[in-house]
Amino acid sequence: MLIASPASVRGNFNNATVDSGSGAAKFFRSGDRFLVNTEGADGKPHDFEIRYTFGVYPLQQYLVAFRDGKIQAMRYAWDSRTAAEGGQRWFSLDPGTRAAHTDEFHWTARQNMWNFMCADCHSTGLQKGYDPATDQFKSTWSEINVGCEACHGPASEHVTWAKRSSAAKLLWRDPRITNTLHDRVGVTWSIDRQTGNAHRSVAPSTTRREVETCAQCHSRRVPIADNYVAGKKFLDYYVPAVLIKGLYYPDGQQREEVYNYGSFLQSRMYHMGVTCSDCHEPHSATLRRPGNATCGQCHLQTRYDAPSHTLHPSGSVGAQCAACHMPTRTYMQIDPRQDHSIRIPRPDRTVSLGIPNACNNCHTDKTASWADSQIVARHGSTRKGFQRFVSAFAADDTAADDAAQQLAEIANDSTEPIIARASALARLVAHPGDVALSAARTSSRDPDALVRRSAVSILDALPPEQRAGVAAPLLVDESRAVRIEAARVLAAASASLTGKARNDFSRASAEFIASQRYLADRAENRDRLAMFFDETGHRSEAEAEYRAAIKIAPRYSPAYVNLADLLRRDGREADGETILRQGVAAIPNDATLRFALGLALVRSRKMLDALGELERATKLAPDQPRFAYVYAVALSEAGQRDRALAITKKLL
Repeated sequence: MLIASPASVRGNFNNATVDSGSGAAKFFRSGDRFLVNTEGADGKPHDFEIRYTFGVYPLQQYLVAFRDGKIQAMRYAWDSRTAAEGGQRWFSLDPGTRAAHTDEFHWTARQNMWNFMCADCHSTGLQKGYDPATDQFKSTWSEINVGCEACHGPASEHVTWAKRSSAAKLLWRDPRITNTLHDRVGVTWSIDRQTGNAHRSVAPSTTRREVETCAQCHSRRVPIADNYVAGKKFLDYYVPAVLIKGLYYPDGQQREEVYNYGSFLQSRMYHMGVTCSDCHEPHSATLRRPGNATCGQCHLQTRYDAPSHTLHPSGSVGAQCAACHMPTRTYMQIDPRQDHSIRIPRPDRTVSLGIPNACNNCHTDKTASWADSQIVARHGSTRKGFQRFVSAFAADDTAADDAAQQLAEIANDSTEPIIARASALARLVAHPGDVALSAARTSSRDPDALVRRSAVSILDALPPEQRAGVAAPLLVDESRAVRIEAARVLAAASASLTGKARNDFSRASAEFIASQRYLADRAENRDRLAMFFDETGHRSEAEAEYRAAIKIAPRYSPAYVNLADLLRRDGREADGETILRQGVAAIPNDATLRFALGLALVRSRKMLDALGELERATKLAPDQPRFAYVYAVALSEAGQRDRALAITKKLL
């Protein structure tokens, strides 16, 4: 990130025009100022000054600063590649789609706001500076870009060390190295000539501080606390996304942009103690050694960097270790990112599950069955790889009858990658029952915090009075991520807690509230805090948070639905209907809002209007069986039994 200037801007601002998905835009200059004329939040074209550049290669984005402190990323970017590579052009990050100015994905809306979406990873010492009262930002940073302190922590400790005498420096090493990035200190890898693979001289550290320091930015995660400093526990400040449908394929391959951490945690390399800087030189952002030689640090090159293993001529693209074991997926149209789960190619899973494989990334003219036959012929059929959770996750993705049992087996298998076990538990939330509850009880005592946190989430499906036995001990967990999740699931049961459990809940709930306050610029966190207040009996605070969520994000539908439900329980049905109609006006094609409004109209005995809303909900969300079922019941009660039966039969 840099201030926009003739030295930092790569794009063509010589009256260049573009209109390919993100609305018409004209990029031009006025002296040393860089401007764009495009549609604003009001739906009308305006001139906007580019305040900052974001990135350099293979693309550069541009940021516009507004008076309320919000900094917005434009959906047009500059392709910095050479013309021969297809670059030197403006392009849309959303080709084929156009977000209206009322849409949450319009470039002026919250989903493209730098202050939340980008800043924490791209600047050092960020202070978001959000004011909930005015919905404005005064964001600051110590360095506009990623600097030393982003990875090493406060430089003051380094300066103190540097002022010591030479003898003292030998006795007391630099604390920013020994306390933070110490995982590789004194570690060597030696290759076993028989297996061709390396062994670590010391057992892998249980803290994994280096990997977690990188994870603050190289992970898909949600922040839960302010003032993270490199070396502190990752799960005290962030909660990473696990391997769920949509983000990952069932075998754990990256699907959406997940930024490496979740992928790497699946790998055999991570399991054996490999850290990021074993392969990457962090200061130059280059590999430790060129090409396959990086892998050759731990894998005997005469065995693995040879046609007998790669099945490709030496030196060819197909003979590169990364081509087969770290296939790329392209994001932001032109930016290929390598999958860091470092897996064995499995074209047989393409045949059985329809998921991608590295072989057919290149051999596009061949079938997956052909690729599988080539591997079996040269390497045999038993080399199945490190990640063994695919069957369970595929069963979950397809709602198979035995999905819960398979997921529980993964969760309880200590030989599986930690993130796979945590993911299995997170997936069990959708399969409530004895199997899921048993897995939650067992995993709530697991040594790993990520596993414990996922175990707690399962308790949402239990009646509140049955949650304390598992969740109450975790209110004092060593990890903040676990403590606040335990507080959240116990909110509905908080009135029944006594003694130590009640005191523990009080402290953990304060942390939960603080975590949501830190994210008060997000409607979903205002909504989550409101639900917490509601469940703990603080109705007025809950109503205030729901209304704040609607105010800052008028197109966030859950806040309308939840507020209307609170008002109904307070005997204010008419006010609830008003809120739902306000939501429908803001988001007319939201099925959940239509459904909630239909139910409210049924309760008010406005059956004709209710049937209209329930029908709209069913048409807007044909994959929601409950909507269709309730609509059929309403039709039946309105005397339209033949139509109700027809809908029910179709639903079945």
